[in-house]
Amino acid sequence: MPQPTAAAAAEAELTEAPPDITTMRDAVNRLLDPDAVPEALPPAPGELETLTIQLRGHLDLLMPEVEQAAQRLPKDDIPRYCALACLGEARGKLRAEPSPTPHGSLAYARRLARVLNALCDHYEQLSRR
Repeated sequence: MPQPTAAAAAEAELTEAPPDITTMRDAVNRLLDPDAVPEALPPAPGELETLTIQLRGHLDLLMPEVEQAAQRLPKDDIPRYCALACLGEARGKLRAEPSPTPHGSLAYARRLARVLNALCDHYEQLSRR
């Protein structure tokens, strides 16, 4: 089977849709922005589980994008260092488990939301460079 050429790989990269940052931020805001919907209650347990899975999926999609963009920068570049540090933080959050306390699952989902929000910021910043 023939190996893909560099031109084909570059074309495939260009045709891939960029991450949907708006959708990711909407998920983040469901947990972190009570001002957006002040009368909203915390998500129900089933909804929280679905939202947590969604946040994890968003992280799985965005992390390689941020890492690739950061790796293109010079090794001594501060935005590169910050983005890579945030990626390390995100990996740690994904490895962690919610605590067994009554609000442990909500606190865990909020930690995922905060790190996803930070990665969205890094993605946007690195994409402008």
